[in-house]
Amino acid sequence: MTLVASDSHLSTLPAERGQLKDEQAQKFVLTLSCVEQPGIVQAVTTFLFDRGFNIEEHQQFDDSLRQTLHLRTAFSGGQSYSPDQLEDEFRSIADRFDMKFSFHDQTKQRVLVMVSKFGHCLNDLIFRWRGGSLGGELVAVVSNHETHRAMAEAAGLPFIHVPVTPDTKAEAEQKLLELVDEYKADLVVLARYMQVLSNDLCRQLEGRAINIHHSFLPGFKGARPYHQAYDRGVKQVGATAHYVTADLDEGPIIEQEVIRVDHSYGPNALSTVGQDAEALALSRAVRWHCEHRVLLDRTSTVVFR
Repeated sequence: MTLVASDSHLSTLPAERGQLKDEQAQKFVLTLSCVEQPGIVQAVTTFLFDRGFNIEEHQQFDDSLRQTLHLRTAFSGGQSYSPDQLEDEFRSIADRFDMKFSFHDQTKQRVLVMVSKFGHCLNDLIFRWRGGSLGGELVAVVSNHETHRAMAEAAGLPFIHVPVTPDTKAEAEQKLLELVDEYKADLVVLARYMQVLSNDLCRQLEGRAINIHHSFLPGFKGARPYHQAYDRGVKQVGATAHYVTADLDEGPIIEQEVIRVDHSYGPNALSTVGQDAEALALSRAVRWHCEHRVLLDRTSTVVFR
C-alpha cells in the first residue's frame, strides 16, 4: 500500500484502488503442445486480445529436434469466463493446429501425499504448504505405517492408514484409488512411499503422480542406498523427482537436485545430505506441477520455471 502525508491525516493514493482491481481480475494459465508451424503464437495472442485479456507471463520452447512447440501463457482479465468456456471457444484454433491444450484457473491443485517410515519429505511439504509456497493444497496423508500420524494430524490433515502385504496389495491399491476420488485429489505425491505400485495403478495415475527417487540418476536401487553410495565413494549425492510410470524409478523427470560430498561423509552423513536433496527436488516438482509449468513430452518433460 502506498501512502502520502497530508496536513492532518494519511490517505491512500488512487494507485491502490487500481491494485485492488488487478487483484480481483480473473487469472488463467494456458498450456499447449503441437507440431511447430507458423501462426501459433499469433493465434493465441489474438484469441486473448479479442476477449480483453492481458498476458502476464509467456514462455515457449521450440524443440527443433522433435519439431514441436510447447507453450505456457498466464493471463488475466475482468470478464467472467470459466476454463471450460475458454476451452470451448479455443477449440477451433486447437483443431487447426492439432494442439494438445488446457486452460486452468486459480483453483489450487488438491494433493494427496503417500508416505512410509521416512518423514522428511512429508515434513517439508507440510511446512511449505502451511507457508503458502507449495503451490497446491494438501488434503490428506496416506501411509502403510502409523509412524507419521501425529505429524499429519498436527497439521490438520486427515491421516489414513492403509496396511500393505503381498496378500492385500490389490485391495490396498483399490483403497488408494477410492481415497483419490473421495478427496478429489488432482495429484498423488509419493513422498518416500516404499511400495512398488502395480502397472495397472501406474497407468490409472499417469501424469498425476510424482515420486522422489534417492539418486541423481536411477542407481543404487533397493535397500540402504546411501551405504551403497559410500561403498562406491560417490562425490555427488542427488535426488530425482519424476512422474510415476510402470518402469520403476524411470518416469519422465521433472526436477533433480545434486549436492557435492567427499570422502569424509559416512553413510549417515550421506543420508542426511540425501534427504535434503530429496525434499528440495520433490517440493519444486510439486510446485511446478501445481502451477501448470510441466508439460509432458513423450518420455521427458518441458518445465517452464
